[in-house]
Amino acid sequence: MVEKRTIEKAVNGNQKAERLLYDALCKPLFMLCLRYLKHQEDAEDVLSSALIKVFGSLHKFEYEGDGSLEAWSRKITVNECLMCLRKQKRSPMMVEPDENISIVDEGILDKLSADELFELILQLPEGYRTVFNLYEIEGYTHAEISKNLGISLGTSKSQLSKARNYLKKLVTANGWNNASKII
Repeated sequence: MVEKRTIEKAVNGNQKAERLLYDALCKPLFMLCLRYLKHQEDAEDVLSSALIKVFGSLHKFEYEGDGSLEAWSRKITVNECLMCLRKQKRSPMMVEPDENISIVDEGILDKLSADELFELILQLPEGYRTVFNLYEIEGYTHAEISKNLGISLGTSKSQLSKARNYLKKLVTANGWNNASKII
């Protein structure tokens, strides 16, 4: 967690404080970018843009307690990731249904480590991955997702459901379907 005093020093141009903020934010924001963009080059570009915005707007930031800078920076970074996805015009928000997806044990995803889940998320089709990240990880509502991605509320819900089922299929394909391993 970044202390309020460090933020104040960074706003006033203290280079050591700026470096402390950079060091605290860089890795988690990069991992966030990778969850949305998948390709390292895109993630690096978006991270750079996001950090420029974070540091350029730091004087506008209002400290609300531990973790508030991290949350504020994540929001900026998520917005940058979404802008990048829109610019790529890959129509990431719609994925054709995979008829072979089958429902597996609902508790499986809860039993995976963060690293295992991260690796599985990277395998999701882009539209599924985007909605899953926004809803499950960032805590957006379906209404917020719908507005940010320019999709209907129903599409957001459908994409989330399909993402969960796709992840469950990946879990099964990776041999984690044995209840003794997961549950």
